Amino acid sequence: MTQEPFLIAEFAPRRPPFLASPAIFLYSAVYIRGAFSPWVRQRLVFIMQLAHTSATRRDFLCGVGLTAAGLAVGSVHGQPAPAPSPHEASFYEPLGNGELQCTLCPWQCVVKEGQRGKCGVRENRNGRYYTLVYGRPCAINNDPIEKKPFFHVYPRSKALSIATVGCNIRCSFCQNWEISQSAPEDVRVRFMKPEEIVKIAADRKSRAIAYTYSEPTIFYEYMVDCAAQAKSAGIGNVMVSNGFISKEPLKKLCNLMTAIKIDLKAFTQEFYGKVCQGRLRPVQETLKRISESGVWLEIVVLIIPTLNDGTEEIKRMAGWIVENLGADVPLHFTRFHPAYKLRNLPPTPVKTLRRVRQIAIEQGCHFVYSGNIPGMDSEDTTCPTCKALIIDRHGHSVLSNHLQDGKCPKCGAVIPGVWG
Repeated sequence: MTQEPFLIAEFAPRRPPFLASPAIFLYSAVYIRGAFSPWVRQRLVFIMQLAHTSATRRDFLCGVGLTAAGLAVGSVHGQPAPAPSPHEASFYEPLGNGELQCTLCPWQCVVKEGQRGKCGVRENRNGRYYTLVYGRPCAINNDPIEKKPFFHVYPRSKALSIATVGCNIRCSFCQNWEISQSAPEDVRVRFMKPEEIVKIAADRKSRAIAYTYSEPTIFYEYMVDCAAQAKSAGIGNVMVSNGFISKEPLKKLCNLMTAIKIDLKAFTQEFYGKVCQGRLRPVQETLKRISESGVWLEIVVLIIPTLNDGTEEIKRMAGWIVENLGADVPLHFTRFHPAYKLRNLPPTPVKTLRRVRQIAIEQGCHFVYSGNIPGMDSEDTTCPTCKALIIDRHGHSVLSNHLQDGKCPKCGAVIPGVWG
């Protein structure tokens, strides 16, 4: 399902159509002091102005979302904390002569003094590697966990969702390109310690913290510190990722995560290379490692007309999932909508989503869902043994949940997931 974050950062006007418009310049939402503060009144006026201008629907919704995000983090107030010293990155090796090699993701970037890795948010300073986004979330919102989507994790709960700018691949169809393709210097945000994030989650009764919207791997150190404190506080951790991460960082992360959702972009290297500027094989290795770790795994595939919707490709993908990860891994096929640089294709036809779902079921996948089209019965969880309805959904809402101690109420079959 499409995730559009509530932005809490002030963005420099860099690129059209959204970020370059001074009329809708985004100001930080985290400094408000109460529901009737001058800031809130100012934002309400701002929204009313948008409603009476030629602003696009997305611009208007971002304005509304920004105010809601401010209310969602209303317990965080006061003046910005003094800028902390740069936070040293994890997983890199000095090479001598001022160069170093980043080992966080499969790019294994060799970075010279004063330069950054491919992700654009990690910098070599005098032979030491620093993350430029630690403690600097640009988006935060208390989302239904079904929005991630996780359909077998804490049904009907909320996940406090956070992100920083940056990503380590470049998908031409990215729904959240305003943050994923921005650089740290493009935003002005309030520094937020991990304990502040955990406190907000606790105050908002979030069942989990979700690291999402952009690519959590690139804010790895911040995610790990937030996740460790959340786990100690009895709050779950879920990650929504492209899966482009190295073995050792993933191993450490799996000790902290309740569940991980991987966006599998397609099942050909041609697609990954041309459309995402990435690689398929490392993502496959990540999927297998997560499965072997015992962390709950779900997979999402955005079906894009003519690019990754071929019958044979879907057959190979679903077959590989069953063989390497198991038949019980939930597989979500979601509808594409034109975005970012990929605007020349139409939204995915409903009949295509029905076709690819049926292919996956025929290949042996037990839990196959269709997303971004609320109202389809393929959003529901049914028992793979007796076909009884287990969880009835509409969009991000759970209408009914018939699970009994993680089992089908009709035949007693175990329905795998993280239900407690």
